[in-house]
Amino acid sequence: MKIVAINAVGLVGETPKGGWTVELKPEDSVHTLIAVHTDGGFIGYGSVFTNHLLVEAALKVLAPLWQGELALEPERVTEKLAQNSFWKGMSGSTTHTISGIDIALWDILGKATGQPIGRLLGGRCRSRVQPYCSLLMAEPDAMHAEVARFKKDGFRAFKIGWGPFGRRNDFGLDEAIVAAARDAAGPKAALMVDAGGSDAYWPNGFKWARRTAEMLAKFDVAWFEEALKPEAIEDHVLLRSASPVPLAGGEVLTRRQSFRAWFVRGALDIVQPDVTKVGGISEQRKIAWLANEFGIRYIGHGWNTALGVAADLQLASVFPDTNFVEYIGGSPYVDGITRGGFTVDAEGYLEIPDRPGLGVELDREALARYTTDPSPLFGPAKAATA
Repeated sequence: MKIVAINAVGLVGETPKGGWTVELKPEDSVHTLIAVHTDGGFIGYGSVFTNHLLVEAALKVLAPLWQGELALEPERVTEKLAQNSFWKGMSGSTTHTISGIDIALWDILGKATGQPIGRLLGGRCRSRVQPYCSLLMAEPDAMHAEVARFKKDGFRAFKIGWGPFGRRNDFGLDEAIVAAARDAAGPKAALMVDAGGSDAYWPNGFKWARRTAEMLAKFDVAWFEEALKPEAIEDHVLLRSASPVPLAGGEVLTRRQSFRAWFVRGALDIVQPDVTKVGGISEQRKIAWLANEFGIRYIGHGWNTALGVAADLQLASVFPDTNFVEYIGGSPYVDGITRGGFTVDAEGYLEIPDRPGLGVELDREALARYTTDPSPLFGPAKAATA
């Protein structure tokens, strides 16, 4: 079961806004699907939170390391890629691309053995998990309407983030947005707030974050995410000790080595690595178990695609404290590229697939609407990327 080719296809046309200072356009490519082809006939799929041109370039640079490798050993193969690519960059597009390769290799191993990835990772402690509908913040009335819309679709947990929050020097507006979301969600729904401190030129510091955390506690917010710049570990430590609301973060970090200092210093209550950026499933589970040793809850960041959600679901099946997965509200890249899609049940939960591998199947016809050509994902394998 050797790797014969790895192909990448960028998703375009319906890229969701990210709430960033320089906003994404629908035609921008920031999510790339990866297909690992084998000589045994199995194809594995992964997702990368990076422009497809960067992924294609990284695949070519990494080719001498993955060509002919055994596809049934994801952890060894992706660690080999990481260990031998330090001079290509220990983060950024190279590591992001390795993430997609790793997810795809786990998908192959699951398909070859007839097992869901969660079982191969050590065992499934749950068969379903609650998704939180992830939405960008808006003016209070619009925020209320947006949360109410997805509540009707069955969601019982919501995260609101970015947008005008913390960016207009208007604390009253910030509070009004959160109040509107809480009113629409209802008192029993879980509500989380993401300030988006990793945005360009984030204007706020510790004192703003402390005051905001105290405000969020009034609305029973479950966690305060990216309250500070992602490099500000000292301020995170101070804020965690002062905040009445649990502190979450870590989505911009890559590889396990980057997380250790945050755990040792006690900078987070909840850690949120992104499986499509951090190094894949192999790396994500190492980080999650390390977090567990420090009493820090792991809940993956998931602003990506249906394949990212599928990977997060498999990981959520393994970790007893992982009670949520992120789910972008209304993104065709999540809802519209797999056969059957995902369905929120009457209690607001998602079933964790128990089918082999990731447990989802890409819809070729649907993908044709969001790619220039989906055929490299399905074969025959193309040697051009090798």
